[in-house]
Amino acid sequence: MIKDNQKYFNRLHVILDAVVIILAYLSAWFIQFESRLKLVAEGAGVLDMRTYFSALFLIVPGYLILNYIFNLYKPKRITNLKNDAFSVIKSNTTGLILFLGVLYIINQPDFSRSMIFIFYLLSNVLQIATRVLVRKTLRFMRKKGYNVKYILLVGYSRAAEEYINRIMANPQWGYVVRGILDDRIPRGTMYRGVKVLGRIDNLLIILPENKLDEIAITLALENYDRLEEIVNLCEKSGVHTKFIPDYNSVIPSKPYTEDLNGLPVINIRHVPLTNTLNAIAKRGVDILGGFMAIVLFSPAMLVSAILIKATSPGPVIFKQERVGLHNKPFRMYKFRTMEVQKPKAEKKEWTTKDDPRVTKVGRILRKTSIDELPQLFNVLMGNMSLVGPRPERPFFVEKFKEEVPRYMIKHQVRPGMTGWAQINGYRGDTSIRKRIDCDLYYIENWTMGLDFKILFLTLFKGFINKNAY
Repeated sequence: MIKDNQKYFNRLHVILDAVVIILAYLSAWFIQFESRLKLVAEGAGVLDMRTYFSALFLIVPGYLILNYIFNLYKPKRITNLKNDAFSVIKSNTTGLILFLGVLYIINQPDFSRSMIFIFYLLSNVLQIATRVLVRKTLRFMRKKGYNVKYILLVGYSRAAEEYINRIMANPQWGYVVRGILDDRIPRGTMYRGVKVLGRIDNLLIILPENKLDEIAITLALENYDRLEEIVNLCEKSGVHTKFIPDYNSVIPSKPYTEDLNGLPVINIRHVPLTNTLNAIAKRGVDILGGFMAIVLFSPAMLVSAILIKATSPGPVIFKQERVGLHNKPFRMYKFRTMEVQKPKAEKKEWTTKDDPRVTKVGRILRKTSIDELPQLFNVLMGNMSLVGPRPERPFFVEKFKEEVPRYMIKHQVRPGMTGWAQINGYRGDTSIRKRIDCDLYYIENWTMGLDFKILFLTLFKGFINKNAY
């Protein structure tokens, strides 16, 4: 077995990054001054070669420090390549700003700015490519049985089963579970090829053998009274120990923690939009985007209104009570797509496929989602957002909050015209649980970039949908 020496790999990665930074810098110099691709005329802003190359003595260590600050030397076993690439870009962008700032401070106008930008681009491309190569090489080795970590689980629980499931599904991580220790489950019990080896007290025998890389504490909730004892025992052995709680279905995948004078506090739900600046920024985009959308879609709304009025008796706009931010009710606007109904019948029925209540014009408006366009006025009024969980009627809110776990969390943010659930196909008569899973993902992982992504995908997946009846 080849032990995973993290310090060795970190040093190797630092050396590799140093080589890549030097290569990117020299390539930028060659492109700018020696190739036909030069961006400025010869002699314009050119210093001697020694001046340019001596700058590497500051650039290389500076960029390596930035890489460290942006967590680029953390273990790569289960990290996301997209996050790594984003960190590389942030590190290099910070380096670019500092580089230009230093040149301004020392009043050096002759150092080629074009060369600096070429270096910036090459450094991003080469560092990301290097990380892709390193990641693929390590994962190939781990699939072949090299560079693996041997793990023992302490406690048989749902958390233990989930942990084993994920390891089995991702052999490239290079984890091998040796077995499980538990006081309640009989010795020899198997789960996906992983055996219960005995009682928790067997740690006293197993730990001195020094054949483990990690211990994962996966105790069931009823055994938490032994947690401190087990942690102390594991730490005395020097084996790296981690804790996988058996209440992972309750806490989010990215828990928000607080330090209360030394007491760690885990918030059940992290909602980025509770941040005032985030909320203000999102509201600003809603107002600007809502106004622009009204202007853009005004011809379609005018034609729709005329068709509705000409083909079916009743009002053009349909108003319906929905539950919004902080469980407060509001009136949501839509183009009327059904025959006029009695209020009691309308409140308790969901639209189904080939619903006889839907008019011919209404069927087209629903299929293309044009019937939703009046909600742009809800957005301007502040009842709704362009992006967010779809609001529901009070009757269904009361029903689902008893039947669907975590359903009411969706009301911690402003409801939207479109959302993560809708672009993933969950609209109309589809799974409420899956829809809520999508809403929770959006609420916990909100960024302005995610909003723009959802709006963009709505153009292709949201307007015309097979589940829109």
